[in-house]
Amino acid sequence: MPADININLIETYFGMLKNLSPDSKLELISKLSKSMKSEKVAKRNSLNSLYGAFISDQTADELIGDIKKARTFNRKRAEL
Repeated sequence: MPADININLIETYFGMLKNLSPDSKLELISKLSKSMKSEKVAKRNSLNSLYGAFISDQTADELIGDIKKARTFNRKRAEL
């Protein structure tokens, strides 16, 4: 996320949270600190992870044919 978007996001959150009680703010700080300590780097998902997600007995050509047969076009043109 670009830095300017992060700054705007932080300002937005601060605007919502500035009216919290001191105890609530301390609790929030505590939870944020804990989340930073336990946060793991997220793995980047690649398209390869999606390979084989769809299971079917049909061949690719049969699936394509079924999809083409099921298409409907209902475009209505506005008359001028």
